[in-house]
Amino acid sequence: MADERLRVLIADDHQLFRRGLRMVLDDEPDIEVVAEAGDGQQTVDLAREHAPDVVVLDVRMPVISGIEAAREIRAEQPGTRILVLTISDDEDDLYEAIKAGANGYLLKEISIDEIGGAVRQIHAGQSLLSPSMATKLLDEFTALVRKDEEPEDQVPTPKLTPREMEVLEHIAKGMNNRDIAEALFISENTVKNHVRNILEKLHLRSRMEAVIYAVRENLLEIK
Repeated sequence: MADERLRVLIADDHQLFRRGLRMVLDDEPDIEVVAEAGDGQQTVDLAREHAPDVVVLDVRMPVISGIEAAREIRAEQPGTRILVLTISDDEDDLYEAIKAGANGYLLKEISIDEIGGAVRQIHAGQSLLSPSMATKLLDEFTALVRKDEEPEDQVPTPKLTPREMEVLEHIAKGMNNRDIAEALFISENTVKNHVRNILEKLHLRSRMEAVIYAVRENLLEIK
């Protein structure tokens, strides 16, 4: 029956991709595409209007990012499941998406025939990651475990400046460099410099490691 179909909102700034994805999902007898969004703010507004079961969105969209859209949707509609479908294999985008409440992160290299199944799995409560992204996530945590297992030395925890702490706190909220720059009223290049300094001081490789390290060392608390 129609009222038993999974209600899906598609969000991507590429109209042709949206239309193609809609055609595929519309062919699924148990899935109904209730709306399409071309930017992050429209995604939030349409999610508020239609209360979909699943939102399929890209991380990089105009007005506000898919990450910020996911965060707002999660806050307003905790029952809605969020599947990121993107071309970005950047581990920072993966981390920020997870922090924002995404239930899955798939690259657009996935076969189009697998999208319907992915939507069903996300709706059923499963979490999905593209294999390459899962590998990156495991590599990050493996590196941290190895750091924990290393013998304690006498080197004190590196000191971060107050501004670097502010940047780190915003990273922990899942914000990208542009959003951090706007929040702190500084340039995006300045944010990039702060991020680089944070990683160098903490002897870490990525934003994800930096936040996990900071929580472990009680430098900040993520709520």
